[in-house]
Amino acid sequence: MQAHREDFFDTHVHLDRLPDELDPATEIGCAQRKGIGRFLLPGIEPQNWPGLLEIATTLPGCLTAPGVHPLAAHLWNDDIASQLRTLVDRPQVVAIGEIGLDGHLEHPVAEIQEQALRGQLRLARQAGLPVLLHCRKANGRLLDILRQEQAADYGGIWHAFSGSQETALAAIKLNFAIAFGGPLTWPDARRGPEVLKALPAEWIVLESDAPDLAPHPHRGETNRPSYLSLVAERVANLRGWSLAETASITTANACRVLRLK
Repeated sequence: MQAHREDFFDTHVHLDRLPDELDPATEIGCAQRKGIGRFLLPGIEPQNWPGLLEIATTLPGCLTAPGVHPLAAHLWNDDIASQLRTLVDRPQVVAIGEIGLDGHLEHPVAEIQEQALRGQLRLARQAGLPVLLHCRKANGRLLDILRQEQAADYGGIWHAFSGSQETALAAIKLNFAIAFGGPLTWPDARRGPEVLKALPAEWIVLESDAPDLAPHPHRGETNRPSYLSLVAERVANLRGWSLAETASITTANACRVLRLK
């Protein structure tokens, strides 16, 4: 059984960061023809926020999650917090992201990353918005901070999850869905498929992360939103679902954690 048009939800796609040769409107059209109807655009740094809002205002099915990525954590201050606070009531803004910790980075240092993360978690709690999490080599510390900041009250999505089943279940207890993207399809993928098969169905969501982390057989190329269909096929295969079931389950999950109708 094939998925119906506009059944899939891409919970993490950087339409504002596609290479110049890829037009966002054209890419959305290609994705729609593959059955992908909703797209969540995360922020990286404050200078990106106006572009995110413009795309979400002009292109069908697009929503935004402005935020300050760990890479840009040094930019976080009272003025940036105030700017972000003014955006949370916009109808296109449904989450804050992507925010978190990145242990691969030497700069900004961990202390600066944690300050930006805590500030945005507190803003999310005040605004009643979920968050999109970014985490590399800092799973335990991130979970500690999420608990301290009462993240279960607002939850969200753990983007590009690459941790253990234990970490995934700990995140689920805090009301975070687990997002799977291109790496799930790579021939050498081991832990991702095992985690996916072990999770409760109601906590699985899909993401492309375009233009990064393209799925097989496009690994190493520029990722495109339409390639989410390859991730969906892999999820369906691993879980024993039809594509229609995969669309129905993962989109319902995304809508629930993002508090969308």
